[in-house]
Amino acid sequence: MPFSGAAMPHTVRKRRRLAAVGALTACLAAAATLPASAATSAVAPGKGGRPTVLKVPAQYPTVQAAVDAVPAGNTRPVTIELAPGTYREKVRIGDEQHRITLVGTGDDRDDTVIVFDTPSGEPKPEGGTQGSSGSATVMVRGDDFTARNLTFVNDFDEAAHEINGEQALAVKTTGDRLFFEDVAFLGNQDTLMTDTPALTEISRVYVRDSYIEGDVDFIYGRASTVIEKSVIKALSRGSDTNNGYVTAPSTWKDNPYGMLITDSTVISDAPDGTYHLGRPWHPSGNPDAIGQLLIRDTKLPAAVKAAPWSDMSGFSWRDARFAEYRTYGPGAAPAGPDRPHLDPALADDYERSDYLRGWDPC
Repeated sequence: MPFSGAAMPHTVRKRRRLAAVGALTACLAAAATLPASAATSAVAPGKGGRPTVLKVPAQYPTVQAAVDAVPAGNTRPVTIELAPGTYREKVRIGDEQHRITLVGTGDDRDDTVIVFDTPSGEPKPEGGTQGSSGSATVMVRGDDFTARNLTFVNDFDEAAHEINGEQALAVKTTGDRLFFEDVAFLGNQDTLMTDTPALTEISRVYVRDSYIEGDVDFIYGRASTVIEKSVIKALSRGSDTNNGYVTAPSTWKDNPYGMLITDSTVISDAPDGTYHLGRPWHPSGNPDAIGQLLIRDTKLPAAVKAAPWSDMSGFSWRDARFAEYRTYGPGAAPAGPDRPHLDPALADDYERSDYLRGWDPC
């Protein structure tokens, strides 16, 4: 699977796009059978029960304008088709806006880009700072959201600004049953946050055939998140010793399934032995946020440290639930005191279906 920016023959791109459209049609046909209430759906369904399709910019000038046309409590699937181009805007999908699909109609995910440049430390007019939610280019609070054939970017330029709070999210989610397929997430610190409405709640996120890049904690949060058949790029920060951290899970202590990275490839332009695979994030020092992460059947680059896990904010990584299973490549290493591996007897209990808990996305 070529990652973002890789050269790809036009015929291959077209074939992949047609396959994605076919999969989307099948998913939406199934979704159209869901019960609907006319009282809660101001967006009328298409003829024959087909999902509503909203087009940007043909019908709506911005992505957010199309999202705003979907009422709270929507019970019918709505597809928002984005023509190829760059949409410099923030997009907010509310916690009562469900069953929305964003799909780029170009030949490749690079053809359709949603981008903005807000850091978390940027002051808000009413006081305080933007934080993670305010910085995110795209925020998804609703359930049953899907994105395909798109690129999400936060292009805040760290080098050009002096600010306390350089975290700049491309996407933040809190909704449940969210499916990202053939998308790219581009940023530096905190690129992709998959979260839940509250620590003790469960949200499920599935990322497949996609590309994620960043440098510090750029895949993080407490949702049960599966990243499969994807490319993850750990960007160099120019250090000879520590270039960053790929993950920072903050899983609730009673949730056995935090993050799973499987059948994927991690790449890096950083020097050998300068990258951590992750560290445990305890928001506001909460001791009940005990990160869980398994990296299995995934290729690791030489940039990964021999001792790949790091403490964070006074919390030891050894108290978190970090492990590898059948990792390979120049950055992989046998099990040891600083390199926990999953017991093979437990491997069947930590697969995609376990993390997604009965949800079977298309």
